[in-house]
Amino acid sequence: MTATDLGPASFVVNIPGVPDAELEPEPLEPDQIISGDPVVTGKVFWEAPDGKQIRGIWQITPGVVTDIEANELFVVVSGRATIEVEGGSTLEVGPGDACFLREGDRTRWTVHETLRKAYHISL
Repeated sequence: MTATDLGPASFVVNIPGVPDAELEPEPLEPDQIISGDPVVTGKVFWEAPDGKQIRGIWQITPGVVTDIEANELFVVVSGRATIEVEGGSTLEVGPGDACFLREGDRTRWTVHETLRKAYHISL
C-alpha cells in the first residue's frame, strides 16, 4: 500500500526519538489507582490552536488504573496492557497495535509491561 492508496488527506508523521524521548511527570489522581504503584509520564508534541486536538507520547509503568477516555487513536510503541472498556470490549495491546477509544469510555488498564504510546486526541 502506498500513501496515495489512503487518499489525498493521508500522511505519515515521523517523530524522531519516540521510543526514547524524555517525558515529563503526569501524576494520576489517587482514586484512579486500583493496584500497584503506576507512574505516568508524557510529552505533548503538538496542540491545535483551538485546543481541540493534541498529539504526543504517553507512558505508564505496571499497575492497574481506571480512566475516562477522550476520542483517542494511539499506537503502542512498546510494552503491553489489557484495556477493559466498561460494557464493551477487552483489548490486548502491544507494540505496533493501533487502538481507538471513544470519548466517555470508562476503562480499566492493567499494564503488564511499561507501556509507551504515540497518540492523537480529538476533544
